[in-house]
Amino acid sequence: MANSGVDTKRRRFLIAATSVVGAVGVAPLAYAFLGSMAPSARALAAGAPVEVDVSKIEAGQLTRVLWQGKPVWVVNRTPEMLSNLPSLDNALRDPNSDVLTQQPEYAKNATRSIKPEYVVLVGICTHLGCSPGYRPEVAPADLGAEWKGGWLCACHGSRFDLAGRVYKNVPAATNLVVPPHYYKTDNIVLVGLDGGKA
Repeated sequence: MANSGVDTKRRRFLIAATSVVGAVGVAPLAYAFLGSMAPSARALAAGAPVEVDVSKIEAGQLTRVLWQGKPVWVVNRTPEMLSNLPSLDNALRDPNSDVLTQQPEYAKNATRSIKPEYVVLVGICTHLGCSPGYRPEVAPADLGAEWKGGWLCACHGSRFDLAGRVYKNVPAATNLVVPPHYYKTDNIVLVGLDGGKA
């Protein structure tokens, strides 16, 4: 017999060892290949939800984050800022936020927010896409005695109150957009997801 001098135990050991070494070598290649199919960190950042810790925002302060390549503002409104909102209704184009594409249903209220003290807005003017400046002061000389805080677009003069509602007789036709968002905890708002549903 031709196979009578073959050590079958050694042959099985060599086959098993070669298989293990081959599998160990293939694993990193497979991992690298599958990893190359995942979106890049930049792509994830461009559309991924963004967390904001509102407990770190002082009263009256605005903080900015980037979501989907757009500036998003989160403002901690003071009780005075909130109490001024209803007095502006007659000066606004859409005080009740009737254009439904401007905000999710849960933000179609007097404060355009989930929690009255915090407003979350996309910081892009609805006229031609400039980013308005935050002007929280009341009655500054350049804006007049009726100004009770909000945003002024330096590009074409559009004005928005502290709920992001647009004034009448300015170029912007609609209120600032409220992006989808929800509170993961009492202090953490997640911008980009609507109650965790998308």
